[in-house]
Amino acid sequence: MVTWDQGASLADRFRAHAGTAQHLYGHAMRGMADDWEAGGPVQTLLAGYERAPRGSALSLRLLAGVFRLVLTDRAPELVRFYPCLGGLDEPADAWPVMRAVLAEHPVELRAALEVPPQTNEIGRSAALLAGLFDVIAATGVREVRLLEVGASAGLNLLVDRFHFRGSGWSFGPVDSPVQLIDPIEGDVRPTPFSISQRRGCDRRPIDATNPAGRLLLTSFVWPFDLHRHERLAAALSVAVDHPVAVDRAGAADWLAHELTVGPDGVLPVIWQSITQLYWAAEEVAAVESALAAFGAQHPLARVSLEFAPGDDPSARPELTTSVWRPGAAPRRRRLGAAHDHGLPVRLDRSS
Repeated sequence: MVTWDQGASLADRFRAHAGTAQHLYGHAMRGMADDWEAGGPVQTLLAGYERAPRGSALSLRLLAGVFRLVLTDRAPELVRFYPCLGGLDEPADAWPVMRAVLAEHPVELRAALEVPPQTNEIGRSAALLAGLFDVIAATGVREVRLLEVGASAGLNLLVDRFHFRGSGWSFGPVDSPVQLIDPIEGDVRPTPFSISQRRGCDRRPIDATNPAGRLLLTSFVWPFDLHRHERLAAALSVAVDHPVAVDRAGAADWLAHELTVGPDGVLPVIWQSITQLYWAAEEVAAVESALAAFGAQHPLARVSLEFAPGDDPSARPELTTSVWRPGAAPRRRRLGAAHDHGLPVRLDRSS
């Protein structure tokens, strides 16, 4: 499914990801490709990674490592190129400066290559909200137990603490630091609900309540995507006051443990977003098996924002819901599609 991280060499992969983009990272990835071929500091840093699997996103790992240096005042010469920090200089002029930073910080940046990309795209909470409206309307259950697989820091588990507003509808506290205006295109039918419990899992969970966790999340948001930075900062402020638990575990093993019978009138809802493409085929099958087994005996729902198998590179992730009821065939519904970062969510006319 990962189409932007492939090629015969690392240089080819960097160029494939950069394309012709004229933003900071487009210029940086093309510069990295040239430098790798020329035997410069990029080749030194990436020694041993030449055959990294497709989807490893080495360019993003390295750029996030550089961003962490910038955010912690260890590469002040780059600030002028980072719009989220007020930088206004031309992105095309950044690569020589960044190349020097790469050469000066080999230890930190080699360590950065061990950290896979981790983001909590707050815009995806709009897809979760639309999905929750759908499964609650379908089941009539107004209280949910929200469980997220591949949760990272679990920020979207705080969906009911964000404020959403569209034409003729709104949801969530109006004074929330997170304000998502016109996040969903289509016929939105709000259905009241409450979250009695929320929990997530991730193979590398991030603690959003400590500085190191906040730094890591921030570093993987591209520095010129200002709205994403604003949403993340706002959600992090909510998470400090309302921390959520994210367990270190794989999705299938965790679900086998967490899917238990709860109080009557509480609906377990599994939430996942742009995580399944990173799972092995065995993990995907095990998750489906766990859900089917539990759903055959107990009410269960899932809200999913994932790429459909075989999607072309221009496809958007699909928003789907699934509802299981004992003694009935599972109900699966496609609600629409969304941007990779969540916004906007576009509902199908039939939804």
